[in-house]
Amino acid sequence: MMGTVAAVSRSKSHKFSKLPEMSIRLLAGLGVEGDAHMGETVKHRSRVRVDPTQPNLRQVHLIQSELFDELRQKGFSIHPGDVGENITTSGIDLLGLPSGAVLHVGDSAVVEITGLRNPCSQLDGFQKGLTAAVLDRDGAGNLIRKAGIMGIVREGGDVRPGDPIRVKLPAEPHRALERV
Repeated sequence: MMGTVAAVSRSKSHKFSKLPEMSIRLLAGLGVEGDAHMGETVKHRSRVRVDPTQPNLRQVHLIQSELFDELRQKGFSIHPGDVGENITTSGIDLLGLPSGAVLHVGDSAVVEITGLRNPCSQLDGFQKGLTAAVLDRDGAGNLIRKAGIMGIVREGGDVRPGDPIRVKLPAEPHRALERV
């Protein structure tokens, strides 16, 4: 399974959207260099309030550009970095990956997938109705979260738009992604 990096983004502050960049550097065990969510322990403010010592399973936020196309058809205007992701991908069904899948990004970066991003009300602050638009139900009525996936950096490296992404699946049995 292969895909491509469509865009990369980061923000030094805890703003909702991140700024597109020409490249970002992933640091092993930490996340995106210069990003507010970088660190060994959790940096998302709501999680810091609960327990600031918990491990940071959300060092890198990835979202598939195909979601932006789907949202455009629903009347939304979303661009890379707008909803807080660090890496916008193309050609990979990120939501279909199992927990523990490993993404080899560019020449050397390696990101292990830890789980799903849980859509929050900040999406509606960005564009009204966006939270509901990134939630769905499958045929059995189970909730589907489409706001991207989260990961931790296993090996660092520079990541740029156009870089290839190779997916390595973990040993079976696969575990479906859960929110982190």
